[in-house]
Amino acid sequence: MSETDELEITQSTNVFEFPKREPWSSAAIKLLKGIVYHDDKGNTWNEILANVSPLTDLFGRLGIVLIINEEDGMAWLHQPEDDELPSDYETIPKLFHKKTLGFEGTLLCVVLRDELRRSEEEDLLNDRCVVKQSELFTTWQMFFPENSDEVRLNDTLSTHLIRLEKMKFVRRFEKCPPSWEIRRILKARLPLEALKTIRNELEAEMAKRRRGGA
Repeated sequence: MSETDELEITQSTNVFEFPKREPWSSAAIKLLKGIVYHDDKGNTWNEILANVSPLTDLFGRLGIVLIINEEDGMAWLHQPEDDELPSDYETIPKLFHKKTLGFEGTLLCVVLRDELRRSEEEDLLNDRCVVKQSELFTTWQMFFPENSDEVRLNDTLSTHLIRLEKMKFVRRFEKCPPSWEIRRILKARLPLEALKTIRNELEAEMAKRRRGGA
């Protein structure tokens, strides 16, 4: 690109007049970036609740559904699959692409989802589900051969926890000893009715690996 081209682009940008910023503009950007929780820093959660109609309309025009779960205090965007849409709905390019977690990542999600379910059934007075990494590891290593290297397994667990933290599925609670808060978005991503199917798939994969087929 020549200096003249760069100058023309800069001038065009300067001439362009942006529409007036909406009260919900910041909230819309945050939603496009990922899940929004009621206890996130800033005022995004309140902005969403105060502007449900314009936000719903904005994303609806893009073929995207705004989902708000006030009970669990979270909001996120969902782009329906083709089979969820009316037959006469014009296909729209995908904005969101499913992230492949792989065997170990999916296994960890199932372990975390079970912890969340247990917490909701047994610890009714606590809004947060916090679990020590050492306790997670005890469950985690049960899915691997007895002669597995514990240091490597724990490192792998830490790696996947950090990855899920970036996806806002978990949040670090304490660093020493390490503990994690399991976020309730896992209830939406892994509903109880889907857990049995996923467990069966994981068990089949584990059996395959034990036979040396992986």
